[in-house]
Amino acid sequence: MAVVSSGRVVGSWRAAWLRVEGHWTWYRRYWRSNLYSSGLQPLLYLLAMGIGFGSQVEPGPATGGLSYVHYVAPALLVAGAVQYAVGESTYPVLSGFKWQKDFIAVTSTPVTAGQVLGGQLIWVAIRLVLSGVVYLLIAWPFGAWLNAGAIAVVLVGAVTGMACAAPLMAIAATTYDEGSRFTSIFRFIVMPMLLFAGTFFPIEQIPAAIRWLAWISPLWHGNELARGVTLGGLDLLPALGHLAFLAALFAAGGLAARHCFYRRLVV
Repeated sequence: MAVVSSGRVVGSWRAAWLRVEGHWTWYRRYWRSNLYSSGLQPLLYLLAMGIGFGSQVEPGPATGGLSYVHYVAPALLVAGAVQYAVGESTYPVLSGFKWQKDFIAVTSTPVTAGQVLGGQLIWVAIRLVLSGVVYLLIAWPFGAWLNAGAIAVVLVGAVTGMACAAPLMAIAATTYDEGSRFTSIFRFIVMPMLLFAGTFFPIEQIPAAIRWLAWISPLWHGNELARGVTLGGLDLLPALGHLAFLAALFAAGGLAARHCFYRRLVV
């Protein structure tokens, strides 16, 4: 008796969402182990810098006349999103190629390399929104937010994180060793960006000769947007400029990642 297969090739979006479903199945079991990086780490920064150190900072021109905790809270959400996006776009992606090899397993089915990348990007975006909401809710009792614009800061954090995630996935797809280059990225790009891209103080305090380094960092653009939507003072054209920079970085990184995923997974 012949056996008729009931299998069928799913569409592009459906295939990407199947990857997200796999991530979600894992996350439901192990979400507690991710709680620190998702929301508690930015909260600790807020307590240490915004409330602890911030108690010694008087409101003034540098903070827009606001208390330091109000000045730093939106930027810390964005900075936390960037750190999380970098973490999820480096070693976990390399693992899909090299250690667990689940990318290789999935692309042995009708799911394409581009759909694997799409599922990975969607999952990171979902996690960025979730972690932003956790930070938003936990920071609220500490008086970190002035108005409901804080909700928009969550979206700004997700957009900024995705602008970092896409190009890093391209780098991870071209990594064949144990990921030693990621250490250099964390040490020489991510940490300086966190410290000098306007998270804790205005970049006008940085010498003019090197201020351009802050201008080309996605975190500075995210910080400006985050403070603009919750603290005000950001005009429409500068806001569109910041969004355009982040969108261009995401688009360029996404195209590069798609090329690198296909090059590595399609024999």
